[in-house]
Amino acid sequence: MVSSHSLTHLLLVLCFLCFLCVHPSAAAGNDTAPAACVATSLGKCHDKAASLRLKLIAIVTILVASFLGVCLPLFSRSVPVLRPDRDFFFVVKAFASGVILATGYMHVLPDSFENLTSPCLPEDPWAKFPFTAFIAMLSAVFTLMVDSLMLSFHSRKAAGAAIADHESQGHGVAPHVHGGMPQLDVESKAGKKATLLRNRIIAQVLEMGIIVHSVVIGLSMGASNNPCTIRPLVAALCFHQFFEGMGLGGCILQAEYGTKMKSILAFFFSTTTPFGIALGIGLSNVYRDNSPTALIVVGVLNASSAGLLNYMALVDLLAADFMGPKLQGSVRLQMWAFLAVLLGAGGMSLMAKWA
Repeated sequence: MVSSHSLTHLLLVLCFLCFLCVHPSAAAGNDTAPAACVATSLGKCHDKAASLRLKLIAIVTILVASFLGVCLPLFSRSVPVLRPDRDFFFVVKAFASGVILATGYMHVLPDSFENLTSPCLPEDPWAKFPFTAFIAMLSAVFTLMVDSLMLSFHSRKAAGAAIADHESQGHGVAPHVHGGMPQLDVESKAGKKATLLRNRIIAQVLEMGIIVHSVVIGLSMGASNNPCTIRPLVAALCFHQFFEGMGLGGCILQAEYGTKMKSILAFFFSTTTPFGIALGIGLSNVYRDNSPTALIVVGVLNASSAGLLNYMALVDLLAADFMGPKLQGSVRLQMWAFLAVLLGAGGMSLMAKWA
């Protein structure tokens, strides 16, 4: 299961990268943007040398912040207060979930609205239908479908394996059946395995949504030659990547992966934004972020990522924890977790002022 998911994960990322690289660069020569779009493409603050220095600094600082954020929960066994069964772990995870939620609502979704309602796009159909909201809605529903079907498939597979193991030990099939599934004394073991599979699905789907957004924002920063916009982005992205990494790292920890899989997931998260920046630097001479094709591709990817991130933050992270036995058993812990969510979402929302 793990190896096939990793290969699928990698192939999807490569497909997104190819789509981003080929289409916007090709669009630079073929798209016919309005004259006003071409005239303002350089912006008021244009300095290629200063921008390159800032982008090189951004690659290093964002890489370090991402790596520290995603790895901190993974080393929690060495720090007792950060272990998954401790109250502080749930408070920190709630804060990181708030960051992820604000990323979807306050950063990715508005960027997509800006892309898909740009005056550089034809008025028909882009100005006559809310494509961003529509795509985000479909993305959330599609994420729910994938989440549900994967969990159902692997739960049935785990239950079947438990039944086969029970029979192979000479116990025979239990006589009681409920909902078409035999009731065996191994149900608790199957339930634990289903929970583990659920956590693994959450970790991989969440990372996919984060990776799509990270590549898009990295590409946009790398292709920009405007130091006035890059400078605040560096600080905002370091904050964002660190706490988003903590949220993802907590999910990876609960998925109980082996060292190899943990390393793969941490590597992909840590390197996608720096890789997107490096890719943008390489394409800066041919990539025009206000070309119609670039606006559509980036807008659609941002809307898809926003729907996925909003669903994952609300359903798989916040609702799962707040409705779970740990928080339900302590009103005091719930209050601390609520406060952490508001602080995480508020801090990340404040970053929208600069990025």
